[in-house]
Amino acid sequence: MRPLDDVRVISLEQYGAGPFGSLHLADLGADVIKIEDPRTGGDVGRYVPPYAEGEDSLFFETFNRNKRSISLDLTAPAGRQVFEDLVRHGDAVYSNLRGDVPAKMRIRYADLAPVNPAVVCCSLTGFGMTGPRAAQPGYDYVLQGLAGWMALTGEPDGPPAKSGLSLVDYAGGLVAAIALLAGVHAARRDGRGMDCDLSLYDTAVTMLTYPGTWHLTAGFTPVRTRHSAHPSLVPFQAFRAADGWLVVGCAKEKFWQRLAALLDAVAGTALAADARFATFDARRRHAAELLDILEPAFLTRPVDEWLAALTPAGVPCGPVNDVAAALSDPHTAARELVVETEHPAFGTVRQLASPVRVGDDPVRYRRAPRRNEDASDVLGELLGYDSARIAALSGDGAFGPPR
Repeated sequence: MRPLDDVRVISLEQYGAGPFGSLHLADLGADVIKIEDPRTGGDVGRYVPPYAEGEDSLFFETFNRNKRSISLDLTAPAGRQVFEDLVRHGDAVYSNLRGDVPAKMRIRYADLAPVNPAVVCCSLTGFGMTGPRAAQPGYDYVLQGLAGWMALTGEPDGPPAKSGLSLVDYAGGLVAAIALLAGVHAARRDGRGMDCDLSLYDTAVTMLTYPGTWHLTAGFTPVRTRHSAHPSLVPFQAFRAADGWLVVGCAKEKFWQRLAALLDAVAGTALAADARFATFDARRRHAAELLDILEPAFLTRPVDEWLAALTPAGVPCGPVNDVAAALSDPHTAARELVVETEHPAFGTVRQLASPVRVGDDPVRYRRAPRRNEDASDVLGELLGYDSARIAALSGDGAFGPPR
């Protein structure tokens, strides 16, 4: 058995943040049933270009493998009836919608407790269900600006910049997955479900971590740093080599001592005995002088030569890879991070495994579902509907406008 084989999630999710969170639950064995609105064509992620084909895309495949799909119109009374039957068979209702929408859709715990007193209602929204921004839509790019991230990213003399990845979305999804599992654990222990009110805003602000603590406690003002340097540890940044870039980090004194000894030997510097650089605080105070020595030294050799010297010396380092190099790195293969599924339109889809690993059992991968692909299994096997009942519900618009 997989760790979450006994967990069922009824999901009203779309696009990136919500599906990313439940993806890891599905890979761990949870039965994630995506409810897709037939009036809108389902999850908007199905149509994200450039790699889109009909009602599917490689974007959608990335976030929805190992899940099931059913088309259901929750605005129709018959559709609501089916939804509540699903809730009776579920452990959690999971959504990523605007903060005021869960209440309007009646998917809060107060709405669903009469149906299933132990259900956990996990809502990942842009700004949460309280506060002045609760009714605003929240998107990763907006949140990176609002939470101060963009003010910290990029070169000091350049414009504010976002991360190259949607890290607020992805971190928010992981936060929601943790909350959902905690809620299900508590509900099984106590026999009573609850609301889990998660937001991308909360996630982004909380991820300010120690610079936030420094600011709130000591008045520290975070700023963008040259070459992505650490705000206080020197050296810990990207350095230009003769043919590219590498990152070198001295987060412990022993790493600095090793780096100084190596550079003294191969680049003719005199760092190890220089009192200006003897401690963390000394290197921070004399950062400009130290970097005036380090930067010309690293320019003297190509990246591979530096890595060949730094790695066996025990100095934390790595190349600044492009995406192709990262995905073809031997360690990526050794960790089995690239997985494959077969798709009727895209053929073999190669994508990234979940980093969440529990136990030794291999993960089974199923491509993302076509819209409504699993309706017969969900309605017949899970809910026990016969063909006459399904036909009646269909006629009442449960699965979209009657044909």
